[in-house]
Amino acid sequence: MYNQAYGIIETLAPLHVGASSGEEAGNLNLIFRDQFSQTGIIPGSSLRGRFRADMRYKKGDINYWYGREAIASEKTGNNSQDLTTEGMIKFEYASLVWIPVYCPNQPIVWVSCPMLLKRYQKIVGLAGHEIKPYTYSGETSSPTLFFNLGFIRLKTKDEALKNYLPKGVKLSEKDLVLVVDDKDMSMIHDMALYRQSRVALEPDKKKAKKGAFFDVEALPEGSILAFPIAFRKEYEGKAVEWQEFLTNAKFTDKGKELYFGGLESIGFGRTQVFLNLYPV
Repeated sequence: MYNQAYGIIETLAPLHVGASSGEEAGNLNLIFRDQFSQTGIIPGSSLRGRFRADMRYKKGDINYWYGREAIASEKTGNNSQDLTTEGMIKFEYASLVWIPVYCPNQPIVWVSCPMLLKRYQKIVGLAGHEIKPYTYSGETSSPTLFFNLGFIRLKTKDEALKNYLPKGVKLSEKDLVLVVDDKDMSMIHDMALYRQSRVALEPDKKKAKKGAFFDVEALPEGSILAFPIAFRKEYEGKAVEWQEFLTNAKFTDKGKELYFGGLESIGFGRTQVFLNLYPV
């Protein structure tokens, strides 16, 4: 009933998708996290909303690809006709593949864990490969990496990790990528997050307005995420063409620049997105 495709997101600026007010977290605007790895995600609803909004210049295409919005129903006699329709495209959440972490003797290491890489493996249709903690790929000047919370000694170099570098992104085979244990990933992830304090002042004095001082966290520039896409094989007896969707959405082989999340007006959320068919 459905064909498979997938998307790759490379952040070109800090990316914040999460709480907007932060009141429930002590004025800290948190990003959404996966419940198991505790790493940043972009919910499928946020992905769909951004893609849908970007196609507003053709209302007919919006209704076809994303379904008709839930608006007031038309009433015919005593019956109510539901105007909502199913979209041709479905989005799942985007999870991290690699996140850049500052390391004084490197100075940047892209880090992931077996849990995240196994999901990426399924999303893009890679052949099965056993991913072991503390394996690495790329060039390094030292067998020991120093992070803010301690040292990590590199173990085995795994050339197969090069297959986990998505095409099109700036991450190259020479860059150092490191796989850590699943239980360590959340701690290293939080160490890598971009954080910024924001404040609004009173108009006549250098004093923060009440409730106008808060912190925001975001995935750093250079983060790589992946998400699955499903699209209908046919609709009303006609095949649903993937290339037609790419044309309507104005995607090319070089991808497309899209903004996700909040705080776009102050430099957050700019990404490069690449779409590909799942290999048959």
